[in-house]
Amino acid sequence: MTTKQRAYLKSLAMTMEPIFQIGKSSMTPGLTQAISEALDARELIKISVLKNCADDPRELAEIISERTRSQIVQIIGKKIILYKEGKDEKKKINLPL
Repeated sequence: MTTKQRAYLKSLAMTMEPIFQIGKSSMTPGLTQAISEALDARELIKISVLKNCADDPRELAEIISERTRSQIVQIIGKKIILYKEGKDEKKKINLPL
C-alpha cells in the first residue's frame, strides 16, 4: 500500500464510527470471525480498544490483521483502522494509484 493510498483511507476513516469494541475479554475467536466478515462487507473498518482491555492496541492490530489477512491503515491511541480489499466490484473502494 502506498502512502497516498494510506492517506486516502485515513481520510475516509476519519468520519467513521468504530463498529467493534475490544474490551476485558480481548480477542476471542467470535470477535475475529465478526471482524473478518465486516472487512469482507465493508473493506474499511474502525475498531475501538476500551480502557478495561489490558492489551496494547498495536499488538492487537497486528494479531487482527494477521488473522483476517487485512492491512493496518492507522493506529491512533486506542483506535485501530483496518483495510482489506474486497471482491465485490460494486462496493470496492477506488484507491488512488
